Amino acid sequence: MAAKLSDVAKEAGCSVTTVSRVINNHGYLSQKTKDKVFAAMRKLNYQPNSVARSLQGKRMNLVGLIFPGIINPFFAELVQNIEEELFKKGYKVIMCNAGRDKEKEHEYLRMLQANQVDGIIAGAHNLGIEEYKQLGLPIVSFDRKLSDNVPIVSCDNYQGIKLAMHDLIQAGCKKIYFLGNEHKKGNPTDERLDAYLDEVKKHDLKPHIRSVAFSDSSNIKNMQIHDMLVENHPDGVVCTDDLTAILVLQEAKKLGIKVPKELKVIGFDGTKLIQTYHSELTTIAQPIHDIATLLVDLLLKRIAHPDEELKQMNYTLPVKLIKSETTAYKVSGKKPRN
Repeated sequence: MAAKLSDVAKEAGCSVTTVSRVINNHGYLSQKTKDKVFAAMRKLNYQPNSVARSLQGKRMNLVGLIFPGIINPFFAELVQNIEEELFKKGYKVIMCNAGRDKEKEHEYLRMLQANQVDGIIAGAHNLGIEEYKQLGLPIVSFDRKLSDNVPIVSCDNYQGIKLAMHDLIQAGCKKIYFLGNEHKKGNPTDERLDAYLDEVKKHDLKPHIRSVAFSDSSNIKNMQIHDMLVENHPDGVVCTDDLTAILVLQEAKKLGIKVPKELKVIGFDGTKLIQTYHSELTTIAQPIHDIATLLVDLLLKRIAHPDEELKQMNYTLPVKLIKSETTAYKVSGKKPRN
């Protein structure tokens, strides 16, 4: 049975109030009293709560992670890598799934502040920098521009879609649809749409965009995908995440559209899960482990030297094309669907 505050007080021969004051470093207390209380705590293996420990002036070695959620395999793998890297450095994490709920993210920020975390890695997109500034904590951002003073880590989103478009065009696609969010928010992921538009212009193709938000449910995405395949007859689709690409493949199968003969599909993220269970999907792979390592390194530098100015604020890591069956080159003489 875990020791209680009253057990420590009894062992130390003092009141519960005195023990609480020692733990919280509140008011004047003799060194003799402090020594007795700490000796009793060690003997009983009593662990004060995290806030109390922080009030003793000890670093918490806690980091808050705020992300949209971990159902998506990309965020699940990224968060796992971040946690592993932090644990190696002696830190533990408090994971906050903010979804697309501003109030939820507010609540989590208040909780992280109450638990005296040493820093935050932010990957959710609900709140602006002002809410984070109020915390006065070191912050590092993933794929999200918070302010000029918060370092941001992302993959090369522009190059990723450029590689995807090049692969589809080489495969003979002429009517390529972009399946992703058309609403720009000033984040690095906006570059995916920029790259698509630049590539269709470069190759004298007509742009086709079906706006699908990352946060949209699979039912909403399926409706958009169904309409696109039935009404627009694309011969190529570039998706801004792998799960959406898989939905395209599933809907194409239902409609009897042959992939890759009649339709070529490429995704974005390239997680281990997707590569294992959907190895047929051509995708743009983000360097997830490298992203996690860099996020952790930058945050720990900010924790150790909070007043030191970083020489670089934007960190972009390279991506790679993982070529597979869904963008196999067309057989000579075969024509794409009208």
